[in-house]
Amino acid sequence: YHAGVDYVLNQNLMIGVSDTRFCPGATMNRAMMVTVLYRLAGEPDVSKLANPFQDVKAGTYYSDAVRWAAANEIACGVTDTRFQPNGLMTREQMATFLYRYAKLQQEDTTATLTGFPDGASVSAWAKDAIGWAVERGILTGTAERTLSPQGQATRAQLAAMLVRAEEVL
Repeated sequence: YHAGVDYVLNQNLMIGVSDTRFCPGATMNRAMMVTVLYRLAGEPDVSKLANPFQDVKAGTYYSDAVRWAAANEIACGVTDTRFQPNGLMTREQMATFLYRYAKLQQEDTTATLTGFPDGASVSAWAKDAIGWAVERGILTGTAERTLSPQGQATRAQLAAMLVRAEEVL
C-alpha cells in the first residue's frame, strides 16, 4: 500500500492523523471517505447546497464534503436526516462511493462480478460497484481470491484503490 499512501499524500487527498503518522491500518469512516472524494473533485463550491443531515455540523472538516456528496448522490444518509459521519466504512461501501463518483465523472460503469468465492456475500446494492472495481483492478482481494466485502475498509486500502483508479477517476 506504500505507493497508494505516497499518491494520496502527494495529491493532498488524504492527510495524516498527525504530522508524522498516517495510520494505514485505521478504519475509514464516512466523513473521511467523502472528504477524500471531495478533494479529488477539486473541492467545488458548495455554498448554494443545503445540508440535509442533522448530525453534520457546519465548520467541521467534512461538512462541505458531505453536502457535495449528498447533492451528487455519491453518499446517502443512513436515514433522511442522519449521515453518521463517524460510521465505519466496509469495503463494499468504499467501492460503492468510488463507483458513484466514477459515474459522476462519466466513467462507463457496466460490469459483472466473477472469480471470487465470497462474491455471493456482496450486498445486492453493492454488486455493480464491486464488479466495476474488480473488473478495473481497483479493488483486489484481501487474500488471493477473497473480497471480504463486509470487512472494515482501512486508510491503506483506500489509498491503494485510489492509486489504482487514477486513470479512471
